[in-house]
Amino acid sequence: MKTTTTEPTQLFKEIMGSYPTGVTVITTKDENQKPVGLTANSFVSVSIDPLMILWCIDKKAGSWNAFDQAEKFAVNILSGDQKDACMTFASKKEPDRFSRQPWKYSDNDLPILENVYASMECKKVQQVDAGDHYILIGEVIDLSKNEELDPMMYFRRNMGPIPKW
Repeated sequence: MKTTTTEPTQLFKEIMGSYPTGVTVITTKDENQKPVGLTANSFVSVSIDPLMILWCIDKKAGSWNAFDQAEKFAVNILSGDQKDACMTFASKKEPDRFSRQPWKYSDNDLPILENVYASMECKKVQQVDAGDHYILIGEVIDLSKNEELDPMMYFRRNMGPIPKW
């Protein structure tokens, strides 16, 4: 194994950035019932019985208070052609992210982006303090998948459709 003298934090970022993941936009509503959302690739399945997932949010995220107080949230798994949605919801400079993407409220009263690969609506069941992030664990209460789309993949600071293997 080749060793490196790179500083540990930078090396960690390089390693994790080279680990392929999917890309999601997590959404909920704030205390004023306005939609809130952010891009996250820290999303993983936890349990099949019951259906549970988790994702991580930076403690300094501007939308943290909304997710902290929310009882429900939605995971919008982006399709391979939704780079604009990914960048919009990742931007700290975009004041009204939802005005730039088509979306609607679900039957569970959660904001769902349109044209996503899949969505999972969740009831928040646990919140865990983890370093500079919080881990939010949700039980899936509703889910859907668009059979005509493929999910987005993030790898080495690039994103796009999953390659056809």
